[in-house]
Amino acid sequence: MSRGAEHCGVSQSAASQHVQEVERRLGVILLDRGKRPLELTQAGRMYSDFCRDVLRREEDFSLSLETLKGDVEGTVRVVSIYSTGLSEMSRLGAQFAAKYPTAQLHVEYMRPDKIYEAVRDDAADLGLVSYPESSREIAAIPWREEEMHLAVPPNHPLAARSEVYPADLNGHAFIGFDEDLRIRRELDRFLRAQGVEVNLVMHFDNIQMIKEAVALGQGISILPARTMQAEIEQGRLVAVKLNAPGLVRPVGIVHRRRKKFNRATEALLGMLMAE
Repeated sequence: MSRGAEHCGVSQSAASQHVQEVERRLGVILLDRGKRPLELTQAGRMYSDFCRDVLRREEDFSLSLETLKGDVEGTVRVVSIYSTGLSEMSRLGAQFAAKYPTAQLHVEYMRPDKIYEAVRDDAADLGLVSYPESSREIAAIPWREEEMHLAVPPNHPLAARSEVYPADLNGHAFIGFDEDLRIRRELDRFLRAQGVEVNLVMHFDNIQMIKEAVALGQGISILPARTMQAEIEQGRLVAVKLNAPGLVRPVGIVHRRRKKFNRATEALLGMLMAE
């Protein structure tokens, strides 16, 4: 109920009152309030199916109307992990606005689990995530694979090297990702396979914070090379090629299965795939 209220931009009490009003109007109980979490009654399931059908028909109507008008209009709602959104979406957003001036692009930055939730709940049209996964409700489109490099501050002994081997990382202070993130598990697996032991001194839930910690000399890290371009140009970071073939971060686009895109979303998806 809280998530539904937040999605609709109302308070939880207002959402509860609205549901009660619908129940009074229909003369049935929609929610079994004796169970936690709340469950739909049989009448509630019928009403839910009816509402979903109405929303699908509205979506179909909007798409047909856009096709009739022939313009790329509408709003694209994108949710993205911080690293991809901050490094890519500002540039792509400017290109999209120049090419499709009557369309709107809204971008939000979230943790990966929240991205899947937003796409699944139709709070977003497209999601940009690393290590994309398909499910019964979510379809994943491979987008690109980003080569991983060693991130070091300019004054670090390894910064002068053109290439390093995994064994060169042994014993170094290391800044990693939070344990619940897929990229952390993949990097841990890589280091174990290489027989490398690093000294984990910090961990964060996004690349931006890791880059800042490395730039401040708190340690080294392994990051996608393209996410460090701005800091490299500013002279705050050095990306050293890591001799580890196959160490990449896959990035993909996720969307709700069987979702019908408006023309603006189709246009943005085309631009992403052209990248």
